[in-house]
Amino acid sequence: MEFLGTTQVASYCGSRKSCLFPDLPPTSITKDTYQSYYLPGYRHLCSWRPSLLHKVVSVPPDSDNQFNPSGRPPTILPALRSSLHARYSPRDWHHATMAQLRGSEASRYCAGRMNADSMRLMQDKDQLTYQMQEDSKRNLGQRMSNIDFWRSELIYELESLLKETQALETAKKRLECAVDELQGPLKVALECLYYREKRKEIDLVHDDVEKNLIKEVDVFKECQEILTKLAQKIGQQLDINRDAQHALEQDLADKTSAHFIDEKCFNLRNTSDSIAFYHGVEKIDGTISVPATWAKFSEDNIRNAQHARANSVKLREDAEVALETTSEEMWNQYVSTNLAFNHRIAEVADAKNKLQAQLAKILQEIFQTEDTIMLLERSIKAKEYPLKVAQTRLVGRTNRPNMELCRDAPQLQLVTEVYTIDDTLQTLKRRLQEARDTLQMLMVNKSKLEHDISVKANSFFIDRKCMDMRKVFPSPPRLIGYT
Repeated sequence: MEFLGTTQVASYCGSRKSCLFPDLPPTSITKDTYQSYYLPGYRHLCSWRPSLLHKVVSVPPDSDNQFNPSGRPPTILPALRSSLHARYSPRDWHHATMAQLRGSEASRYCAGRMNADSMRLMQDKDQLTYQMQEDSKRNLGQRMSNIDFWRSELIYELESLLKETQALETAKKRLECAVDELQGPLKVALECLYYREKRKEIDLVHDDVEKNLIKEVDVFKECQEILTKLAQKIGQQLDINRDAQHALEQDLADKTSAHFIDEKCFNLRNTSDSIAFYHGVEKIDGTISVPATWAKFSEDNIRNAQHARANSVKLREDAEVALETTSEEMWNQYVSTNLAFNHRIAEVADAKNKLQAQLAKILQEIFQTEDTIMLLERSIKAKEYPLKVAQTRLVGRTNRPNMELCRDAPQLQLVTEVYTIDDTLQTLKRRLQEARDTLQMLMVNKSKLEHDISVKANSFFIDRKCMDMRKVFPSPPRLIGYT
């Protein structure tokens, strides 16, 4: 057997071929004798090296005497020997090993320097990060102190303004209460006049009650106008106070919110659960003030609040004068009108009682008549069923066959029964109609009495309702604003 393929440095090997071109076919006769065998997965045309393994060919014993045109002894190996020769020379192997060692040493040296530089860089950046974090924490603490100072100033001024506003609101409330108390009697007097216009027919008279009500309305309107103007001035000042209060409260709320946020930021640590990445947040500038304008804003709010407090003091003093002049006149007029109401109510009640006595008698007759009508209707309803039975029996006997259709005693009795029951029904219905006519006459009389009573009741109700409304007339202390 013969192994085809040689090492790169063999003396009988041709020159090294490029890996880009295939091997040229040999001109020796061995091409005709031996065929190459390629290991699967290797490309012979893309490598200048000889194949790793060639086919072993069996040669007969008498092949030594055959003609060899090349004059070179054949490379015949033992039959049981198969070996893979190396591709490089020992020199190449040593050079490659030394190059690998030198490259590894250089890489190790560069890695060592890089690691040392990285450690120094990390230490420097850690120190810088820690220092920056401490500076930010110190600035946050100082900012919280500034916020606390202005919060205390705002709270003090806000409390003072609230007290003054409350006092002014009390004065305004007294005026409003006085106006409301005047509005109540005025509304009652007007409603009494309007209600009395609802009197009907003969009861619609111009009596003493109506005269006193008209005078009472004039007195109430005159007093109400004086107090209303003063209350309007105080209301305008209260609006100014509320604006200043709102500015203080808004400023205080903003500072409280900012203090909470800064405190939350101050307490953040590297181990906090609420921290996260917010890329690009440092490039966003949403601030609208600087420390100077920030402090001036609070100063202006405090100065406006102080000015509003000074103006409200004067208005409170003016409110006390106007509340003492309206109570007595209103009370005297109220008493005079009530006396006129009481006299008129007594007259209407007497006439109404007489009409109601007569109506009671009519209602009794109506009740008895309605009871009679109900009994008649029941009697008529009770007679209908016997009539149905008799008529049904007659119809049923008409179905008898042939000679059985006999005009016998039952037939005659049934016919007589039908005529009798029908006559009875007609008599009851006539009496029912008479009872209904009588009831209608009683209802007409009842309607007339009820109409007359309703006229008196309407007048009585109107005057009584007016008196009920006038029961809530305020006392003199309430008329001057005290509740």
